[in-house]
Amino acid sequence: MLYAISGFDRPDSLAARQAARPPHLARLHALRDAGRLVLAGPFPAIDAVDPGPAGFSGSLIVAEFASLDDARAWADADPYLAAGVYATVDVRPFRQTLP
Repeated sequence: MLYAISGFDRPDSLAARQAARPPHLARLHALRDAGRLVLAGPFPAIDAVDPGPAGFSGSLIVAEFASLDDARAWADADPYLAAGVYATVDVRPFRQTLP
């Protein structure tokens, strides 16, 4: 089943986000390589593709996991959470309608 993982950045987390980005991306690449990643990306804090020093307000990941518990366990091990980028993380079942 698909699950939506929404991470919500704490204020002033851009430096921590940049430092933790390589291991965060490595985990996403592993999901992609396993054919389980639907989409992933950050929410710019301002209306711009590259928000510069404004940074990001969070991230969205939609991926396939065997269960909600597995999705939560994966989210709990995210380097962004360990580095203090995310203040909170929400994991919910997701049913893709389009495309």
